[in-house]
Amino acid sequence: MATLTLKLGKKNEVLYRWAYVLALITIFYNVLEGVVSVFFGIEGETLVLLGFGIDSFVEVISGIGIWHMIRRIRKNNNETYDKFEKDALRVTGAAFYILTAGLIVTSLINLYQGHKPETTLWGIIISVISILSMWLLIHYKIKTGKGLNSQAILADANCTKACMYLSVVLFLSSLGYELTGIGGLDSIGAIAIAALSFREGREAFQKARGNPCSCGSCP
Repeated sequence: MATLTLKLGKKNEVLYRWAYVLALITIFYNVLEGVVSVFFGIEGETLVLLGFGIDSFVEVISGIGIWHMIRRIRKNNNETYDKFEKDALRVTGAAFYILTAGLIVTSLINLYQGHKPETTLWGIIISVISILSMWLLIHYKIKTGKGLNSQAILADANCTKACMYLSVVLFLSSLGYELTGIGGLDSIGAIAIAALSFREGREAFQKARGNPCSCGSCP
């Protein structure tokens, strides 16, 4: 029995290290993605890519909360959010709401003015890289969460799925513009990102209040 307990302990320690590394990868990837997306969003005058980049920066705040949570769970195995994590969730939720409002207003102005991006080629490239990266993160987060039987880590994997959906929106709107030249597709894509950002913001506040929902499953 003691040998079995020791083996399980070692296995869990390896899985927690994986969870810790995955959380750090998520943070640094979102920082890089945010910088590149905002730069090329401004350069190409594409609102959907700019909004996607700002969303990535907001995800960094959420990622820091997840990183802190995994460190805490590793020490005391308590999956209830602490004060730092709740504060991070509230800041994340507020940032998502602000982003939602900004994207909707700017999108409507662009639609009214008939604005067209210079190019959305970088949106296509960035979204493809993001979709592949998010898919890998989701795969390993789910594997780690199941191995540790951790609902918190599995919920984080579901939140990463929401990031992948944003990437799909970016890809479709960027590709659509490159194929058709219809400028409104850029604004419509930005509105879709605003809708997903609002949903993420709402879920962040619900989790801060203690609702044990995962991204995409909150009422």
